[in-house]
Amino acid sequence: MAVTQFEPADARRCFPCWDEPAAKATFKITLDVPSELVALSNMPVIEEQLNGDRKVVSFQETPIMSTYLVAVVVGLFDYVEDHTSDGTKVRVYCQVGKGNQGTFALKVAVKTLELYKEYFAVPYSLPKLDMVAIPDFAAGAMENYGLVTYRETALLYDYQHSAAANKQRVAIVVAHELAHQWFGNLVTMEWWTHLWLNEGFATWVSYLAVDRLFPEWKIWIQFLDQTTEGLRLDGLAESHPIEVEINHAGEIEEIFDAISYKKGASVIRMLQSYLGPDCFQRALATYIKRHACSNAKTEDLWAVLEEESGEPVNQLMSSWTKQQGYPVVTVKVKDQQLEFAQSQFSSSGSHGDGQWIVPITLCCGSYDACHNFLLKEKSATLDIKEFLGCSIAKQGLMETRGNVECSWIKLNVDQTGFYRVKYDEHLASRLRCAIERTYLSATDRFGILDDCYALCMARHQSLTTLITLMGAYREEFDYTVLSNLINISYKVTRITADATPELLDYIKQFFVSLFQYAAEKLGWEPKKEESHLDAMLRGELLTALAEFGHDLTQKEAIVRFHAYVNDRNTPLLPPDIRKAAYVAVMQTVTSSNRSDYESLLRVYRETDLSQEKGRILSSLGSCPDPEIILEVLNFLLSPEVRSQDAIFGLAICKEGREVAWKWLKENWEHISKTWGSGFLITRFISAIVSPFSSEEKAKEVEEFFATRSKPSIARTLKQSIERVLINAKWVQSIRKEGELEEVVKELAYRKY
Repeated sequence: MAVTQFEPADARRCFPCWDEPAAKATFKITLDVPSELVALSNMPVIEEQLNGDRKVVSFQETPIMSTYLVAVVVGLFDYVEDHTSDGTKVRVYCQVGKGNQGTFALKVAVKTLELYKEYFAVPYSLPKLDMVAIPDFAAGAMENYGLVTYRETALLYDYQHSAAANKQRVAIVVAHELAHQWFGNLVTMEWWTHLWLNEGFATWVSYLAVDRLFPEWKIWIQFLDQTTEGLRLDGLAESHPIEVEINHAGEIEEIFDAISYKKGASVIRMLQSYLGPDCFQRALATYIKRHACSNAKTEDLWAVLEEESGEPVNQLMSSWTKQQGYPVVTVKVKDQQLEFAQSQFSSSGSHGDGQWIVPITLCCGSYDACHNFLLKEKSATLDIKEFLGCSIAKQGLMETRGNVECSWIKLNVDQTGFYRVKYDEHLASRLRCAIERTYLSATDRFGILDDCYALCMARHQSLTTLITLMGAYREEFDYTVLSNLINISYKVTRITADATPELLDYIKQFFVSLFQYAAEKLGWEPKKEESHLDAMLRGELLTALAEFGHDLTQKEAIVRFHAYVNDRNTPLLPPDIRKAAYVAVMQTVTSSNRSDYESLLRVYRETDLSQEKGRILSSLGSCPDPEIILEVLNFLLSPEVRSQDAIFGLAICKEGREVAWKWLKENWEHISKTWGSGFLITRFISAIVSPFSSEEKAKEVEEFFATRSKPSIARTLKQSIERVLINAKWVQSIRKEGELEEVVKELAYRKY
């Protein structure tokens, strides 16, 4: 199979061209290929001339487009085909024998093209759309005009062996790439500084599309995972503004990151929420019509939004796109006044001097009446009675949530704003009670937890405060909230292991009891007609219980794994819980007891499903035996693991950290040579370096890379070292917490 990938700046390696986004041209492509192979390009074939065992394939001339979107694919393929209601032919191409795995993506693509045609009020601009599953493909997917290429895991869905999470990923990635056919391909960013216009919008619109197609997935709650990743990266001093100056082609790869995609999408959601969905949609349609077949910069979009809304969008949004970082808004009650203050949030706990125009939303005691205002200055004070029409209850959580006395106040309603909130102790304790009594929406329960975790890491709140808050989520059952709770519990466990190892067993015991309620409710067996979200949640909960050493979960998982090894079609291990079983297995493997490890590798070698291989690779690193970890890491460099997939195996447990660092140093030359030209190499650094938590290790990493850095890894390296230093300060802070031991032990032993 032969495949091109030109974004960002590699078309020049294939043909002479002005290889910049604004230098648009039309392309007339002809290919000379072996006669038995399928040849694809951006446009339909107009002629094929056979010449013995070769053929010359000519394609229609393209509309005007950027060089990075030109594409060619040649290979042996099966395909499935459908048409949109206005006759656009849509095909999914994949390796021979995998055709049926393309049917889900095909359905999503046809419906999404029709949805975007209506939403943008502009039809899809080419006569056909081909989507191709590529077995070896570094990027997740690439939006080449009319010929979209994907990793197999992002396009193929096996109804028997793929998990619910795989299905969701396929839908989101397809919707993302098809959004680019308008936002990126038809209207293209003027220069890479405006990359976020492509990626932020495609990310945001993909969630809008998936929500329309699969409302039961509650995808806008899951969008909070995107916002959180943007916030986590943007809390670093080594982050960058959404609009970042690009002076060298080698710098472009590194900004394909959580800022361009996830912060970009999040500030778009914030702006849409502020202007209203109808006004926003009308403005987007105008923007696409005005700049079709041309290029645009960020200010062009703001101008259209200003025309449509009458709001000073450019002034409002410049503070979000031209400066890095975001604010933490502190709120406290004083004499029936609400006092607000904004300051730049930093995960290191340091103080920045950024200032934003912050769209503040808040509700008081109920969602019936939400209030909003723009916080333009560093601080503001509001009279509670005048602004909210109520007063703050002095004590206890009011059962009757009338409008006279207000039992709780929540800022950043439904987490539409890209900022953190820090409450005074009085307001925070009210919110804890409101969480326990499920007065708050899932999005707000998510936000309170996520903000508290970030403030704890930045040492603005204690770990004791965070763990006490986590205890309020014991009866939580929303997928996205629990998923974030699980991720935070992993991070708390890791930092506790470094700071207070004597409390580690109690912390794990507390997390086991925290997740047992939901896990027991779901059980091991999928229920008939159960929701997509329950299927995803079961897998994550059981994986967490296995990670935290829950004996019953581990034993049950291993029994089911053995049944699966003996019979790959057993109903005892459906795809959604396989990762949990694999993790449980690896937790019990040692260099002297390795038969289950060998069995898991056998499953890896025998499966043809990329998603299954990914599940296994991401589980291998949870083995606590350093000798096995070294074997796993060497396995990642073997020909048995596709180079695109090696990064899945870098999730290494605490016991394997030092082994992984030593391995990275010893193999750096090979890794740099193999992965050096793309974004994948940055994952090796961030995955292996970031989890450390000592200043000595940060220095060691800096010294090692002093003579080995290059433009494509420079930013990631600085970010990873910064994370190590943040962890080091956090560890020191936790060691000084007097109440932590008492609180952790009380929570670990508490009976519910």
